[in-house]
Formats: sequence, C-alpha cells, structure tokens
Amino acid sequence: MAMKRGPLQLLGRSFLDLVGYLGSLGMLLSEMLGALFRGRPRVLLMFEQIVRIGYGSQTVVVVTGAFTGAVFTAQTYFKFKDFGIESTIGGIVSVALCRELSPVLAGLMVTGRVGAAMAAEIGTMKVSEQIDALRAMGVHPVDYLVMPRFIAMMVSMPLLIAESIVFGLAASWLVSVVGFGIPHAWFWGHVVEHTNLEDVAFGMIKGFFFGIIIVLISCHQGLETTDGAVGVGLGTTRAVVYASLTLLIVNYFLTLLLTQFFPMGTGT
Repeated sequence: MAMKRGPLQLLGRSFLDLVGYLGSLGMLLSEMLGALFRGRPRVLLMFEQIVRIGYGSQTVVVVTGAFTGAVFTAQTYFKFKDFGIESTIGGIVSVALCRELSPVLAGLMVTGRVGAAMAAEIGTMKVSEQIDALRAMGVHPVDYLVMPRFIAMMVSMPLLIAESIVFGLAASWLVSVVGFGIPHAWFWGHVVEHTNLEDVAFGMIKGFFFGIIIVLISCHQGLETTDGAVGVGLGTTRAVVYASLTLLIVNYFLTLLLTQFFPMGTGT
C-alpha cells in the first residue's frame, strides 16, 4: 500500500523535478552553444527556418500588434480625456509598445505558432526513430535540428517585434487622429518627444532572449518525447505552456535589469 505524501514531500518533489528540468535545459543550451561555435553551418536549413519562423509569423504578429495598439489607444483616450491630456496618447502608446506590449505579445504569439510546430516536428522524428537514424549516420541532432531553428529565431524575433511596433503605432494613429480627432501634429510630436532609441533597443533585446527561451524549451520537449502520438501531443502542449510561462516570468526580471541600462527618459 502506497504511503500518502505530505505537503512537504510534494513540495520537495516538485522542487527536485524543477531543478532536474532546468538542468536538462542547461545541458541542451551548452550543446547548442558548442554547436554554434564548432558545428558546420547549415545555411540552407537556416534560411528555410527563417522563412517558416519569420515570414510565416508575420500575419499573427501584425494583427496582434495593430489591434493591441488600437485598443490600448482607445482605453487610454477614454481615461485621459477626463484629465484633458488626451493629446499625450502618442507618447504613452509608443513607449508601451516598444518596451512591453509588442515584445511580450509577439513572443507569446510566436510561441503558440512556432514553438508548438518545433516540438511537434522534432517529437514526431523522435518517436519514429528518425533522430536515431541521424545519429547512426554520424549527424548530431542538435547541430542538424536545433541550430538552424536557433539562428533563425535570433534573426526573426527582433524583426517581428519591430514590425509589431510599427503596425501598433499605425493603428494607434488611425484611432487617435481619424477616430478621436486628435491633431496629427500633436500625436507624432509626442511620439518623437517621448520615444528614443533606448526604448526600441529595450524591446529588441527582450526579443533576443525570448527567442532563446522559445527554441530551447520547444526543442527540448521535442527531443524528450516518448510514447508515440500521445507523447507528441503532450510535448507540444508542454512546450507552449512552459515557454509562455517562462517568457512572462523572465520578462519581469528583464524589465528590472534592462531599466538600469536603458532608463525611461523624455526622448530626444
């Protein structure tokens, strides 16, 4: 008869499982870095992944960025109008998009679209023994499967975030100027005054780290897949959930850290 575990035992087991999981992620990261500096670059695979990750994710990122900018502008206008400062909407929306909204929401959308695809594709190869076949042919799975996706994500994520910022600002201008009648010069004047290159760099750096998180967790889930089709489904679900939660947690600490180097200013 199995003994019933107490709260402390369950907590300890959860902590040990977390440590073990972080350790396995660390080992995969070390293999990725080793392959990055010692492995043979697979240019064709890298460009194929850039098309799939970057080009293929444009629609969801653009739509998310545009409607996030639009709804944030509307909500800000409704409240700022009570104080008579609705003309400052441009600066508020611009800084929010650059520093938080576009990086986080673009990261979550790419996680749902690309992270799930990575985990499912690599997981299917694992359960169908294609990864074992690669090893038998002398091809390292991390070098062949993970590295092209890693490099493609590093290239694609900052560009996707920049695209999200641009379309978010365009939608904000449309709602503010066309919808609410705020003067065009006032809107862009506040955008230029309160937004600088540090704000843009803030979001780009976040995108770089978010890309590492997405690739690392998604590929790890794929490489650790077992139990056939059921395992592929579970691995895909875990990849999206784990990567999304990690992204949100890391975003908080990145915000605290990066603010020390890129403090909010009053623009140029």
